[in-house]
Amino acid sequence: MAHGTVQHLVGVYDADGTLWGELSYFVGARLGRAHCSLCDITHGTLRERPDWRTCRDGLPVPFETYHRNDQPDRVRVLVGGSYPAVAAETDAGWVLLLGSAELEACGSSPEALVAAVEAAVEERSLRWP
Repeated sequence: MAHGTVQHLVGVYDADGTLWGELSYFVGARLGRAHCSLCDITHGTLRERPDWRTCRDGLPVPFETYHRNDQPDRVRVLVGGSYPAVAAETDAGWVLLLGSAELEACGSSPEALVAAVEAAVEERSLRWP
């Protein structure tokens, strides 16, 4: 029995989207002091990865990404300060799909992220439109 239809997906990076936040993450990542597995999946050194765009565009619903400081309030409450994360908005409300451990397990693979999202949707008895 399905508990809702996924309307869209939201990923939240473990970084802030301000100029200072982007710069400090970039430097911290290069020095081994900052890490965001969702960032590794979706971005190369300076821009969004083409293989991520291909995987994202193949999903049946939109997948939007945000930073800690610009995420929607409902996602902020759901995630509870544990980043990175992927959530789904369904017709029955918001559902947390993946936390930091599941995203880390994807390595830096967009294909693995899509597979993990699909598995989480199935495990939670959700359905795609």
